[in-house]
Amino acid sequence: MWLQRHFRLEPVPRGFHLITREVVAALPELGELRVGLLHLHVQHTSASLALNENADPSVRRDFESWFDQAVPERAPYWTHTAEGPDDMPAHIKASLLGPSLTLPISEGRLALGTWQGIYLCEHRDHGGARSLVATAQGERSE
Repeated sequence: MWLQRHFRLEPVPRGFHLITREVVAALPELGELRVGLLHLHVQHTSASLALNENADPSVRRDFESWFDQAVPERAPYWTHTAEGPDDMPAHIKASLLGPSLTLPISEGRLALGTWQGIYLCEHRDHGGARSLVATAQGERSE
């Protein structure tokens, strides 16, 4: 079975946001798959996806703190500045983390570790709604 779905996430402030529930809710057909893969892709150059800690919110705050120090706004070497001081740093952060995840599906569920969750990494102060493409492939349950 192959399935492809486009869906949008509501705007969120800059930061690292758990979206596992939203992804699963957008793809009820996952429950039909015995084994497979889900590929997620965010269609933006200033947001990214990551898989990491889903329990302690301080992990997401620490991610944001580290990225803000590693890729500072208003650095004197930025030349792409027409869209605001958060734009070029957002592009760099999105390139470091990447736009896509490939996740295993097992017995109708994402086969994530106990403490793993899917993050939408919003790198702009006002990024707006974000569009994702989800492509699932796999073998149906019998």
